Amino acid sequence: MSNEIDHAWVEVLQRCDLQVVEECAVDALPVNSAIYAVNGVGVEPVASIPFSSPEAMGELSRVWHARSTGLPLYDQEGRFLLMPPGAGGSKVGWVKVRDRTGTGLPSRIASVTGSPEFMALSLDGRRICAVSIEDYEYWVIVHEFT
Repeated sequence: MSNEIDHAWVEVLQRCDLQVVEECAVDALPVNSAIYAVNGVGVEPVASIPFSSPEAMGELSRVWHARSTGLPLYDQEGRFLLMPPGAGGSKVGWVKVRDRTGTGLPSRIASVTGSPEFMALSLDGRRICAVSIEDYEYWVIVHEFT
């Protein structure tokens, strides 16, 4: 596999208006722990938005931003960890990014990948704020590791 294919996720993140600060955050939470925290049995969303809701994507983006800001997920410079959205993101692992826009992240990700699903992690590895698709709803999931 060529280096260009290996790093296709970098272009995806750039198109989402995310700046890659560090390609491999090796000290971060294990990817499988995050996946289980977001997709495991008994996971409940902090918010759900029906697909049929008028302005569903805008509402999803507003709710995600409010929840991620309240955790807090971002540091003072707008940096956080993100598993690249789309196929192969879990193989890449956590990437330190800076959000250059500051709003509408789920909408931006959906416009690039076709789906708003993604997982974001605070730099200290303790707080996840994710978007998942379940049945006919978008879910915002928050998990804090103690």
